[in-house]
Amino acid sequence: MKITLKISFISSFLSILLLLPICLAAQIKQANLKKHIYYLASDKMKGRGTGSKEVNKAANYIEKHFKKYGLSPKGEKRYRQTFTAKVRRVTVSDSIRQADNVVGFLDNDAPYTIIIGAHYDHLGTGHQGSSRDSLGVGQIHNGADDNASGVAGLLELARHFATNKEKEAYNMLFIGFGAEELGLVGSRYFTDNPTIPLENIQWMLNMDMIGRYNPDNGLAIIGYGTSSKFPSIFEGITSDIKFNLSRDGNGGSDQTSFYKKNIPVLFFHTGGHDDYHRPGDDPDKIDYSSLESILKLEIDVLNNSMKQGKMDFQWTN
Repeated sequence: MKITLKISFISSFLSILLLLPICLAAQIKQANLKKHIYYLASDKMKGRGTGSKEVNKAANYIEKHFKKYGLSPKGEKRYRQTFTAKVRRVTVSDSIRQADNVVGFLDNDAPYTIIIGAHYDHLGTGHQGSSRDSLGVGQIHNGADDNASGVAGLLELARHFATNKEKEAYNMLFIGFGAEELGLVGSRYFTDNPTIPLENIQWMLNMDMIGRYNPDNGLAIIGYGTSSKFPSIFEGITSDIKFNLSRDGNGGSDQTSFYKKNIPVLFFHTGGHDDYHRPGDDPDKIDYSSLESILKLEIDVLNNSMKQGKMDFQWTN
């Protein structure tokens, strides 16, 4: 009896050890989040304005990591979906600019797919419009929170689900959207020219400005009312940060393009701040610990959503 118990204990212990690398591979890593944000929001990237060589470097960076994580290309030309965007808020000589969505696919041989997205463009030096600092036009708007934080989240979620050694019940399509700051142009282009059938999309998760968590306000999760399944998905979910659920599917970011196509959405957002659309939105002001917590919360939501059947859609207004 003692020998049997000892063998059973050893077997259980070895099983736990075998599982450890899987858990480690799936962890969200603050070091990765910092690396991504400090690269994308460095002065060398000159604010990642649409049409600039720097925003193309950002697209190359996203594509490089999609390849590294083994995501399949799902653009129109490999990972890229190219389109044109127009600067409308100000008059400039180069108002028509080329932009790209960067699209990577995690194929789990499932009939339906979850979209995970974040835009990677920002305001450049403010000359394309939208700067909230008239004296800052001509200065680099680094856009660490808006939206290097969301792109860092996009890349870490891609790494998590691509390396967790599990075959989920849904496929995942990871998209870095271009030209969001010019009016949600990239996400609208994708939903008008989808590279997978829209009817095969389960729901869409969008991250835009998730790096400046304020404990007094909490994290906003917008779109809770866009499917009758979301209450079940959030049942039992807890976090070490405060989060607030909002029903509306509309909003000033890329999930709106999917909502308008009758697709359930959730938009994760830590709210405005004094550096919003100003030159002071820098990497050292990001709350990396809370950003990690937000991504862990998103993983819980995603995992719970994959226990559901095909989700219905509801208009919220």
